[in-house]
Amino acid sequence: MMMGMPRYDVRCRSCGDTFEVSRSMANIDDPAPCPNGHTDTVRLLRTVAVTGVASGGSSRSSAAPAAGGDGGGCCGGGCCG
Repeated sequence: MMMGMPRYDVRCRSCGDTFEVSRSMANIDDPAPCPNGHTDTVRLLRTVAVTGVASGGSSRSSAAPAAGGDGGGCCGGGCCG
C-alpha cells in the first residue's frame, strides 16, 4: 500500500488565509507561499481529538471499576491517605 505525502496546514500572516501543503518530512521547512502570492507564512500544528472505546484485545467493561479499589481517586481509592 502506497502512502501519500504528509499534509501540513499553513497560515498566511499577511492576509490570514489558511491553506494546506503536501510535502515530504525532509522538506517540511521549505517556504510555502500563500495562494494569494504572500510569502510570510507559518506552519500550524494540527490537533487530533480521540474519543470512543478501543476495539479488540480488552474484555474489560468501561463501566466496571478497576479490581481492588472503589474506583475513586488517583490510585483506585483508599490507599492514598
